[in-house]
Amino acid sequence: MSNEQTLLKIGDWVKGKLLTGELVIGYIENLDTKGEAVKAKIVTSDNKTIEGKILPLLNRQINKIPDTHVKNKEQIQYLIDLALETGDEEWFLELTAKLNSMRELVEGVK
Repeated sequence: MSNEQTLLKIGDWVKGKLLTGELVIGYIENLDTKGEAVKAKIVTSDNKTIEGKILPLLNRQINKIPDTHVKNKEQIQYLIDLALETGDEEWFLELTAKLNSMRELVEGVK
């Protein structure tokens, strides 16, 4: 197990491949006590029938998606849509606050 895998926590975004071959992207909903597996909510997959489901995944099947550094309004708006789609209220509020402060900064320059 790589060092990056030991740092997995609830809420982390991951990508990976199921044992049956489907590619998945989702976020961790639960970690097992031994640290060998997670339960992830699948947000997107090449198998559309598993989207929205919570699936068990072995740590060796997944990789953590690195945190992104949002730089512009369009990126924040996309992430706001994603927060709404996934029902993550805390993230939604964080992103809308960031978008509002960007707007205030732009208004202050005018």
